[in-house]
Amino acid sequence: MRKLIVATLALAATLATASALAEETYNLRLAETWGPNSPILGDTTKHMAEMAETMSGGRLKIRIDSSNKHKAPFGIFDLVRNGQYDMGHTASYYYKGSIPNAMYFTTTPFGMIAPEQYAWFYHGGGMELAQKVYQPFGLLSFPGGNTGNQMGGWFREEITSLDDLKGIKMRTPGFAGEVMSELGVAVTNIPPGELYSALERGTIDALEWVGPALDLQMGFHQIAKYYYSGWQEPGAETQFLINEKTWNKLPEDLQEILRVAMRTAAYDMYIQSTHESGVAWSRMQQDYPDVTHKIFPPEVISALRDVTERLLKEASDADPLAKEIITSQHEYLKQVRQWTNISDKAYLNSVVNE
Repeated sequence: MRKLIVATLALAATLATASALAEETYNLRLAETWGPNSPILGDTTKHMAEMAETMSGGRLKIRIDSSNKHKAPFGIFDLVRNGQYDMGHTASYYYKGSIPNAMYFTTTPFGMIAPEQYAWFYHGGGMELAQKVYQPFGLLSFPGGNTGNQMGGWFREEITSLDDLKGIKMRTPGFAGEVMSELGVAVTNIPPGELYSALERGTIDALEWVGPALDLQMGFHQIAKYYYSGWQEPGAETQFLINEKTWNKLPEDLQEILRVAMRTAAYDMYIQSTHESGVAWSRMQQDYPDVTHKIFPPEVISALRDVTERLLKEASDADPLAKEIITSQHEYLKQVRQWTNISDKAYLNSVVNE
């Protein structure tokens, strides 16, 4: 009888503990690179937090601090790694100075477009490689939303040759910045909130931000009239960072809810960006006819490609993990691009007339 009573009490205690855990509320803090009420980028974090709270029945709450709050737009990696925040939303190529191999998970010049890159992340080993990069820092990384193919930038003067690039001051981050620097561009990285004033004051002569969806409301078209199609970010992915200790404290069901909320919010960002860019570009054409869309001359594209390939080879030769990531992306792109060429590309080339 005593054993039965002990066993019953033990079972009751276990059930009570499980019930208490099921009712416990987890409050997380997220720091984002973007300013308050940033369209699309800021919408993504809000949507993710709302979904997580709804799906968890209120057990998982996420407070979002924008850059005006934490004052470190390019410091999200350190804020989350050091435990000052549980989560972050940013772009991995901002941290190439601290962790050079991080930049490949945002985008690679002349690389994969957004659908190809998502396929690589979830089916081609990209997620596992990202974890190899971030795990030593006690972090988990998840795709955080794609802007789609980004524009090549706003320029005060037309680019007609390689010589026109030499000496200009341009804001362009990540791998593209390294490539541009090799061609004589004075490259800088400036927080989003300071871009317009830097262009207006002549601190920079050109900049690339995202695309019409985000560029129009920034006002760059009021100063620089040449708007170039891109080469540098064919599928620019943001990221959610999570402190591993925070993740491990969450019950398994909340981990899964958070995982689903991040993945859904990331996909929603890609859809929203596509929609908003179409709307914004139409408006820009109508309201600002002095803005001229341009494509970089073949000479410039060829030089950009040559430098990109050389820098990728140098990175591969210098670092085994960089080689693993670059090779994985290259091999996956070689396979998936064959399908893109006979599907989307062929459709656009042969059927669409507008």
